[in-house]
Formats: sequence, C-alpha cells, structure tokens
Amino acid sequence: MAPAEPSPVRRLRIVGPGRAGGALAGALAAAGWSVAEPVRRGDDPRRAADDVDLVVIATPDASIAEVAAAIDPDDRVVIAHLSGSLGLDVLEPHVRRAGLHPLVALPEPVVGAQRLGANAWFGVAGDPMAFEVVDALGGRAFVVDDDHRTLYHAAACIASNHLVALLAHAERVAAAAGAPAEAYGALVRATVDNVDALGTRAALTGPVARGDDTTVDRHRAALARALPEELVHYDAGVAMARRLVDPADDAASDPAVGRAP
Repeated sequence: MAPAEPSPVRRLRIVGPGRAGGALAGALAAAGWSVAEPVRRGDDPRRAADDVDLVVIATPDASIAEVAAAIDPDDRVVIAHLSGSLGLDVLEPHVRRAGLHPLVALPEPVVGAQRLGANAWFGVAGDPMAFEVVDALGGRAFVVDDDHRTLYHAAACIASNHLVALLAHAERVAAAAGAPAEAYGALVRATVDNVDALGTRAALTGPVARGDDTTVDRHRAALARALPEELVHYDAGVAMARRLVDPADDAASDPAVGRAP
C-alpha cells in the first residue's frame, strides 16, 4: 500500500497585522502554516487573496466591510474576520466566508501567539476552514450564529473588560485602606478557579452569600465616608450577588433599600 500523501501546507495572509492579527499569524506559523506578507495600513488590499488559502481581516470592526469589498474575489479562498460582534454579511461579496473570534486577551503579538496556541476557545461561523484553524492551534471551537453574535460578544466583554473595571474599583477601595492592590491577586485567581470548578452560585462567598446584611451596611457606611463616589459601584455588585443568591429577591435591585449608609 502506498504511503499517504502529506497534507498540503495551508497559506495565510493577514490584513491588518496588529495585536490580534499578528498573534494569529505567529500562532499559525508555529503550527506549520505558511504566512504570506501581510497587508498593512496604506497598502492596496485588492490582491490579498493571491496565492493563499485564507485571508484574515484583522482590522477594527468599522473597517472590515470596506476592506472585504476591496479584495478581489476568488472562490477558492476563504475570507475571514476576527470580530466577535459582526456577522458574515460584512464579508460580501466573497463566497467562502468565516468568522474566527478568539476568546483570549491578546495584549501584543508574541504573548498573544502563545495564548492562541494554549488550548484557546474560539467562537466561529461560516466556512469549515475556521475549524481547521482552531484544530491547527490545538484549540476548542463552538459555533455562534449571526443572530446571536452581538450577545455573544457582549458576554465576552463582561467576562474580560468589565472584570478589569471591577478590579480597578477594588484597587481604589484597597488603596484608601492602605492595602496593596497586588495582595488581592491571589484572591481573584482563587475565585476564578472556584467558578471553574463549582459554577458561579456555589463559588459565591462573603456577606451576601451568607445573608449578612449587617456587614454589607458597614461596608456601605465606610464607603460613604471615605469614597462616596465608589458606593454606586459597590451597590451594583451587591445587587448582582443578591440576584445570584435568589433571583426572585425584589430587594436585589437596590442594595440601599431600607439601609442607611
């Protein structure tokens, strides 16, 4: 029996090789893909599909449709974007289209490439080559339909961007107490581990979880005295925690109801 022929090496071109595009190019190069010269800002993108299997548009969302329309169509080539919130319609007039959104924080290309190659999750849509990319990276993929893509991306922003804003809130309160912000890092990591292992409800600890309204009142009084501008953020967190404990709790909508700061 003749030996099986080796799989052809896939060839990729990035349009907009910034943090996300550069990270994907680096990760796929490490996985054995061939990476063509990227199309950078100011370059003419019309021939971006020449001699490649996949073109990934990694520009800001507002530019994706314009860039896609400028690329000369080639029905053999997949045109993809990395947007979490946009559907495949922005990639018209191309026949083979894909959405490939990494659920990974990509601060810069080198670190991003490492993270994309470390069992990352991807929200994908469209052409099966999206799954081929994820398989090449050793990642995990799930399909997000166009109708749900904006909600999917909102959840991603809550899990990542809003978490950063919440931690900044904790840092400001800790600083007012004279406590170093880095001392809370281990607590944050342990909490995330607990959520992974137990789910959100079982992972919730602290005064709201145990129904200790007296401690919540003391927190609110201290914040009202020292950092009144932070009280609204604390109250929002308490409301969400109460809703997690009891979704039917009417008082969860306003932690200050019946409570003087």
